[in-house]
Amino acid sequence: MQDNAKPDANPEIPLNPAEIDEFRAWQELLERWNAKINLVSKGAMDDFWTRHALDSWQLWPFVPKQAETFLDLGSGAGFPGLALAIGCKRAGQGHVTLVESAGKKANFLRTVIRELDLPASVWADRAEKMPPQVFDFISARAFAPLPRLFTYAHPFWGETTKALLLKGLNAQTELTQAQESWIYHVEEHQSQSDPDGVILEISGLKPRI
Repeated sequence: MQDNAKPDANPEIPLNPAEIDEFRAWQELLERWNAKINLVSKGAMDDFWTRHALDSWQLWPFVPKQAETFLDLGSGAGFPGLALAIGCKRAGQGHVTLVESAGKKANFLRTVIRELDLPASVWADRAEKMPPQVFDFISARAFAPLPRLFTYAHPFWGETTKALLLKGLNAQTELTQAQESWIYHVEEHQSQSDPDGVILEISGLKPRI
C-alpha cells in the first residue's frame, strides 16, 4: 500500500486514529477495485494521501457547523464526497448524497459507504435528472467548468447554501466566464495540497437576469 505522506500532514485539519483507519480502508478498497476495473489512474493511487485524501479533507474546516445535507457533484472515486462523509461521521450529524452517473464508480462508492458505515448515499445518474431540492452544502472536484457547474448546482441551491469547489490554474478564467451568467459571492482559499490549486467558497448564487 502506497503511503507517501502522513495522512495528518496539515496540522490545521488533523485526522484522529479512527479516521486514519477509515481513509486506509477506503484506499485499500480503491486499490482492490482499481486492479479490476480501472476507477482511477495509477498516478492517483501512488499519490492517494497528499493529492487526493488531503485535497478532499482540507474542505472540512470550511463546512458550516450547522450543515446537515451535503451534495457532492461528480463524485468519481469519492473525492471529496467520501472524505466529507467521514467528517459527518465524526461530527455525528449530516448526510452526503454522492452524484455519480458511471455505474461501476457508483457501485464502488456504495461499497465504501457500506464497509465504513458512512452517513451517505449514491445518486447513480446524471445530476440534471435528480429532483430539485435544497442542500446546505455542495462540493465538487474536477467536475465541470464553473459556468456549467453553477447550472448543475442551482436546482439544489437555497438562500443559505454554501459551495466549496476545488479548482486549479484556470480558476480565475472560469470565475470571469461565470460572471456573464451568474451573480455570486466568492472567497478564495489557497489549496493545501496543490500550489496551483484554490478552494472557491461560493455563496449567494443567482442567475443573472
